[in-house]
Amino acid sequence: MDCILIRHGIAVEPEEWTGSESLRPLTEKGIHQARQAARGLVALRLAPTHLLTSPLTRAKETAAIIQDVLCRSVPVEVREELAVGSTPERIVAMLRAYPSDSVLACVGHEPLLGLVAGLLLCGQAAPGFAMKKSGAGCIHIPNDVKPGGGLLRWWLLPAQLRALGTRERDEEG
Repeated sequence: MDCILIRHGIAVEPEEWTGSESLRPLTEKGIHQARQAARGLVALRLAPTHLLTSPLTRAKETAAIIQDVLCRSVPVEVREELAVGSTPERIVAMLRAYPSDSVLACVGHEPLLGLVAGLLLCGQAAPGFAMKKSGAGCIHIPNDVKPGGGLLRWWLLPAQLRALGTRERDEEG
């Protein structure tokens, strides 16, 4: 199994938003950067079999962009386990429900995604795997999904994903 953790794009700042926190959307810049980052995922030749997202608007918008750019035939699954307030243990339990040959693209929030990476890679949900908005990381899980059972394939900043996506487009053109 490959688990691709993806942080949502840049959202409207909480102090600038008058609606519910769960409905806070991406900014225009966030939409643009998420699209560029998704092109970087294309350059990595990823082929998700599942696209999972937090139910919060900013994550769902990011997942829709990833779907459009990377995996149009893969439906978006909204998963409460990826929402703010969830735990790394709940996400690990969720991952166990998928076949071992799955490639899961999981769109969510910090610090949860970083804690999930810590749990899968080091056996405990510890800080140290911070992820910037529109950043992504891939953890390969060769056997059973369990704490400490993952192997880090890559961990990329948004600027690195954008650079990969730009290079990919230049090579096509």
